[in-house]
Amino acid sequence: MSLQITNLHATLEDGTEILKGVNLTIPKGEVHAIMGPNGSGKSTLSKVISGHESYVVTGGSVTQDGEEILGKSIDERSRGGIFLAFQYPSEVPGVSNANFIRAALQARLPKGQEIDAVAYYKNLYSKMDHLEMDRKFTARAVNEGFSGGEKKRNEILQMMMLEPEYCILDETDSGLDIDALKIVAKGVNAMRSPERGMLLITHYQRLLDYIKPDYVHVMAEGRIVRSGGPELALELEKDGYEFLKEPALA
Repeated sequence: MSLQITNLHATLEDGTEILKGVNLTIPKGEVHAIMGPNGSGKSTLSKVISGHESYVVTGGSVTQDGEEILGKSIDERSRGGIFLAFQYPSEVPGVSNANFIRAALQARLPKGQEIDAVAYYKNLYSKMDHLEMDRKFTARAVNEGFSGGEKKRNEILQMMMLEPEYCILDETDSGLDIDALKIVAKGVNAMRSPERGMLLITHYQRLLDYIKPDYVHVMAEGRIVRSGGPELALELEKDGYEFLKEPALA
């Protein structure tokens, strides 16, 4: 069982090609990390998987446990178990955190089935305690007035509550100080499971000091150009992307 990306090509709405044949398989139970220079297509890949409407898929496939998802809406992909933690989480004025997460959970239930309020808040508070979030955040509007670290923790809170099958974290470490990074990593690590696959997109080794990946991939010019174990991230931290200038990869 896996999230399998095969020869994926995608463009912007104006026709500019961003993804140029991405191949990647993320089995359940594994954590994969993608690193690479700015503009290599990392964030675009995460958005295409989740169904962002600003991108046009021109070839290839993305299957979830053998089922093609590219023809599905964003909502269908989410309810089917795909979760994307954004690099820049949006604010949702007027909608409280507690109501937002509850509505997302309710949308996944069979018609006519209601969430038990007592059990919901018990679970919510437990997850918030794990992320060291003050319970006053339940009543605050989603991300409105939150610091960068608070927004990222809120993304992980949503992920922990929704319990998706495949988690995609797009530069979740961006803008975090070391204390916030450790807390976010603690939440992500708590989600590791044989029944869940994860894809981490990051520029820096430091995130991978706290969330140990099974595999690391390098993305450049819209495709995966190199893969290896966790040691690859250390190599990139030391030597950068000089190898991308080699003739075979230029």
